[in-house]
Amino acid sequence: MLIIPITIIAGIILAGTSIILTSIKTGIGPLPSSGKARRVVLSAAKTAGAGPIIDLGSGWGSFVIPLARKYPDREIIGYELSFVPYYFSLVLKGLLGLGNLTLKRQDFLRAELSGASVLLCYLFPGGMVSLEEKLLHELKGRTSVISCLFALPSCMPSRTIRLDDVYKTPVYIYEKI
Repeated sequence: MLIIPITIIAGIILAGTSIILTSIKTGIGPLPSSGKARRVVLSAAKTAGAGPIIDLGSGWGSFVIPLARKYPDREIIGYELSFVPYYFSLVLKGLLGLGNLTLKRQDFLRAELSGASVLLCYLFPGGMVSLEEKLLHELKGRTSVISCLFALPSCMPSRTIRLDDVYKTPVYIYEKI
């Protein structure tokens, strides 16, 4: 009877180790977004073109799952490197039958993003520097970017929305990068 508790404990340790190692590699852990941030992003994504919406670091699915449910006619793509959040999102996608959602366990810096209508991100300052370099090189004014908390270092947002939370979290919206 000890096999079940040992298996559960081993699974928790493996999952935690996987998240920690991926966080060290990428520079940030998979952080869930607040409900207020989700509402702002859902609203902003609605007005930003009709092409695919891509979440760069989709984590636990806090943006891609609501987006796929709200916009069943739009292609939603999520990139996530961390094994546990990626599979968690994959399970949710299957349970909810979200045929318009594609999840990729891949580094978005190595992905082709030029077909996107909207890019979403909740990264960290170093990640925003790398992302900006990629976007300015590849997109050439065709894609909107919505970023929670961190701005692109040298781009001026079209607008900034301050969430009504304790941190007054900024959401930066760049109309066409």
